[in-house]
Amino acid sequence: METTSIPVKGMTCMGCVASVKRVLSSISGVTQADVSLEQARAAVTYDPALASPETLKAAITDAGYDVD
Repeated sequence: METTSIPVKGMTCMGCVASVKRVLSSISGVTQADVSLEQARAAVTYDPALASPETLKAAITDAGYDVD
């Protein structure tokens, strides 16, 4: 397992946090997704054989948020 921290721009409320967490958790290989509105970050633990940071960032972007 690996953990990555992804900056997420555009979250304004806890509903946004829930949306980002839901989309990340639905990715195959993701075992944990912690999203912080205050820090504007998502900390994601995943299996690198099933997911990649690029996959995670694409999912966040597809959900309507920006990543660095």
